[in-house]
Amino acid sequence: MSCNCDSEIPPLPPQSESQPSQDQQQSSSPEPPILASSPPPELEFPIEWPPDGNLSLEWVQNLMSVFDWSSRNLTPTQFQEVLPVKVFDTLVLTASKILHKEPNCVMIDDCGPDSTVVVVGDVHGQLHDVLFLLKDAGYPSENRIFVFNGDYVDRGAWGLETFLVLLAWKVLMPTRVYLLRGNHESKYCTSVYGFENEVLVKYRDEHGKDRVGKHVYRKCLGCFEGLPLASIINGSVYTAHGGLFRSIAVTPVKRAKGKKNRKIVMNSETSSLVLGSLEELSKARRSVLDPPWEGLNLIPGDVLWSDPSMKPGLAPNKVRGIGLIWGPDCTEDFLKKFQLKLIIRSHEGPDAREKRPGLGGMDQGYTIDHVVESGKLITLFSAPDYPQFQGTEERHRNKGAYIVLEPPNFDHPVFHGFEAITPRPQVNAYYDYEEAIDSDEELDMASMATSP
Repeated sequence: MSCNCDSEIPPLPPQSESQPSQDQQQSSSPEPPILASSPPPELEFPIEWPPDGNLSLEWVQNLMSVFDWSSRNLTPTQFQEVLPVKVFDTLVLTASKILHKEPNCVMIDDCGPDSTVVVVGDVHGQLHDVLFLLKDAGYPSENRIFVFNGDYVDRGAWGLETFLVLLAWKVLMPTRVYLLRGNHESKYCTSVYGFENEVLVKYRDEHGKDRVGKHVYRKCLGCFEGLPLASIINGSVYTAHGGLFRSIAVTPVKRAKGKKNRKIVMNSETSSLVLGSLEELSKARRSVLDPPWEGLNLIPGDVLWSDPSMKPGLAPNKVRGIGLIWGPDCTEDFLKKFQLKLIIRSHEGPDAREKRPGLGGMDQGYTIDHVVESGKLITLFSAPDYPQFQGTEERHRNKGAYIVLEPPNFDHPVFHGFEAITPRPQVNAYYDYEEAIDSDEELDMASMATSP
């Protein structure tokens, strides 16, 4: 796995979120004032890995409380005092081993009569809103399953803390917490929208070098590669970050006799796009830094980047330059073919929906985009008052939302909306939000190309 992370990050003076600098650079270093010299005595600080190697509910709750406190009272460059790199390594390694063993599409079938399933959309590094959501919905438990639909990092200032909190829950309850991949869990997006810089700042060494930060960033990228692409809940609800995907029609070229190890050349040319199958999804190669936008391995990119439309049919997503656009007819075909009732996807916040005529806005944190004979398509967004850093005075001030699925069939969504936790701690962005590409549009596809 290659990673070019050689840029230095010069620090900038602190800026208020409500008064962004006009010339703020992508490599800015947030430095809010120190408000307290030491954490309250009830917190176990710094974070240490349990001596027996087993996480407990108390350990995860302490991790959340420490991250909350440190985000309000310490500078980002003091993060290593909060979570030493050795503890980071152990947590990410432990979680990665679990994630990489999971299939591309996780089947969540152990939903009992007393269970509920909570589905969460994009959270984008908004730590304090995630902490509220977990408390409001009720923490994961034997009877409360969580499915997170990706986009844990970027844009918000606490992507690292957010991702680590969710990894801790995954390690604690691997069959009750499911973390799916979003399009921002990639090398390209994290290099543009702030997460890479965030990590380099928070793990910069005492000499101002990025050696430790680069190590941490590479470990995060490796963990991203292991995140599953989709889930099916109780055989009736399909969840994925972007949504539907194409069938990849391939024609093997016959092997010459006696050439057992000769490669098979595949032909991926198709005359028209058709929906893919769950079997094809299960065979896709997800362990890539950036899902390809061309070639044979297109299904991961479709699942992470595609968008619904009110126009019938299946077509390339020309706005994003990767993935698909699909209409209500495709939603009906997918639901009917696989005997599903709901599709819950995410991927579009209020900024993106402003540019999507015919589709509902994201002011309530969710939209019901398609209502067809077999069921519904829902877009779910769980980052309120998004984005955290905005280049215009007028903010979207959207609510975030999460969905609760209840027995017996787990196919009737109950929506829970919530406002952003305010005031947010004072911090600068880790990317130039004045100049960054808006809504992930018009991407530099050449820079997304990675070797197999």
